[in-house]
Amino acid sequence: MAGSYDVIVVGGGHAGCEAALAAARMGAHTLMITMTIHNIAQMSCNPAIGGPAKGHLVREIDALGGEMGRAIDDTGIQFRLLNKSKGPAVWAPRAQADRLEYSVRMRSALEAQAGLDLFQAMAVRVLEKNGCIQGVETETGRQIHSRAVILTCGTFLNGLTHIGLKTFPAGRAGEFPATGLTESLSALGFEAGRLKTGTPPRVDGQSIDFSKTEIQNGDENPQPFSFQTKAITQPQIPCHLTYTRKQTHELLRSGLDRSPLYTGKITGVGPRYCPSIEDKIVRFADKDRHQIFLEPEGRRSVEFYVNGFATSLPEDVQVSAIRTIPGLENVRITRLGYAIEYDFFPPTQLGPTMETKRISGLYFAGQINGTSGYEEAAAQGLIAGINAVLKLHGASPFIPDRSEGYMGVLIDDLVTKGTQEPYRLFTSRAEYRLLLRQDNADQRFMEYGAGFGLIGPELLERLHKKTGAIRFLLSALSDVKPDPETVNPVLVRIGSAPIDQRQDVLRLLKRPHLTLSHLSAIPEVEALLAPLNELRSEVTEQVEIEIKYEGYFERQREQVSRYHGLESRAIPEYLDYLSLQSLSKEAREKLDKIRPLSLGQASRISGVSPSDISALAVLIARRSRERKTPDEG
Repeated sequence: MAGSYDVIVVGGGHAGCEAALAAARMGAHTLMITMTIHNIAQMSCNPAIGGPAKGHLVREIDALGGEMGRAIDDTGIQFRLLNKSKGPAVWAPRAQADRLEYSVRMRSALEAQAGLDLFQAMAVRVLEKNGCIQGVETETGRQIHSRAVILTCGTFLNGLTHIGLKTFPAGRAGEFPATGLTESLSALGFEAGRLKTGTPPRVDGQSIDFSKTEIQNGDENPQPFSFQTKAITQPQIPCHLTYTRKQTHELLRSGLDRSPLYTGKITGVGPRYCPSIEDKIVRFADKDRHQIFLEPEGRRSVEFYVNGFATSLPEDVQVSAIRTIPGLENVRITRLGYAIEYDFFPPTQLGPTMETKRISGLYFAGQINGTSGYEEAAAQGLIAGINAVLKLHGASPFIPDRSEGYMGVLIDDLVTKGTQEPYRLFTSRAEYRLLLRQDNADQRFMEYGAGFGLIGPELLERLHKKTGAIRFLLSALSDVKPDPETVNPVLVRIGSAPIDQRQDVLRLLKRPHLTLSHLSAIPEVEALLAPLNELRSEVTEQVEIEIKYEGYFERQREQVSRYHGLESRAIPEYLDYLSLQSLSKEAREKLDKIRPLSLGQASRISGVSPSDISALAVLIARRSRERKTPDEG
């Protein structure tokens, strides 16, 4: 291991893996420091990747050249495309993972990466001088120097686990917490807070009576996450669904007087959208049952993850309550559920590159920023790794905006609005979600990835062929006008009204259930589709979506155009907000804290009103004119 590096990544979770791989692949001499090398890329909570918005993120990560999509394609044990009965904006890939194999797969990628070293240690202090990062110090006193540091500490910063009224220092069950870093950062002026999350018990699958549960199979033709994966070929394993009962809820209530959540022992704020089972029965007291998904931990493991039963109740309550659930009457718990409290740093202390405003060259990514989820962490890590190297090279930063992808939504939400509870990404957070679909992530991000050296020429050439084929097909189909005798049998077969005169295929495809595969028996249509070869399914899906939702897309693109109007109006860095008396006091304080880059970002800050934005726009225009020299004017 060298004495100095270009980039040091602290933490070996999902954020750390993407940050380290991106930095090294972009040519930076990189070091990953992790407390336990054999726990790299652990799935601390549920063994799954993807879902609504999260699956979108994974496809964007992959399109930029990240590793998560390929890793889950290689190690997934069940794949499903969720929300298929709804519109394409919310279709979302999700996969159950083999927990151990996923970790091994990601560690192998790190170990095989040229220019990347791994080191098992605990970083306890960041080194800085005159507001610039210098490196980190480990618990043994060793100082390792670097030009950039990315902190991806997960739930380890002063972590405390809770089971009933018992408390144990831990960053994850059975692992040491990370101490020293919070104190080091606080001494440098950073604001810290406290959050809480939790995890369910794990149970022995050999003790589950699956006959009392509902089987949940994967998709017949599973869709890969990665644009580089040709097909998912490994056999899939089913999950199972069951439900809590009234008796379950009664037993859970009996333990609330020993709950760290309800006795005030836990002070951190928990996730709003993923509450513990005891929180569910209190907040939704009118519900007689809650869904419980039994998810296998891996192909060679008998353990099952009890999704929906996160809890920090005492051991006796966990055991008695879980055994009232159909199928789990005689279940053996292999690992108890627990809650964990940990330090985080409110993300308004970051710029949109994930670099801290206080220390140049210091980046935060993942749960240290108050987010939840492997996918949110991985996206932040990738953006931080890319921007750290771009800054070292003196290049312009990479800041995806809200109209480009869920990455842009995630990062803008964090650095502009902040969070006081574990942040989770949803499709509803994206204003332009019709345009930010999981199926077109390659078209939105792959050119960027190629520019950073993270996407190879072969994959880029494939993208160009695909986008060219989409444009050609959209144009060519308007010239194909089959006669009614040819097309009506197809329409009748799918329950659609027949036609009495020729119509072009573009118009026909606006019908909800009609697809190009239905029309492929028409010679002119098949002649257009045949040359697509392995791109056929991807191209036809894109073409059908574009045709069916054309009007909606056009309106959304007009909204994006208006959005860019505000985003393009930059706010000068020199602006002294506190002196701007035409703004409200709250707006002056919030703007001074966030330091937005544009009027668009300023408009999304809580407490900044439309009248404040109008006044700010006038002030910027006037000061811009005042700063011009006579020659410029």
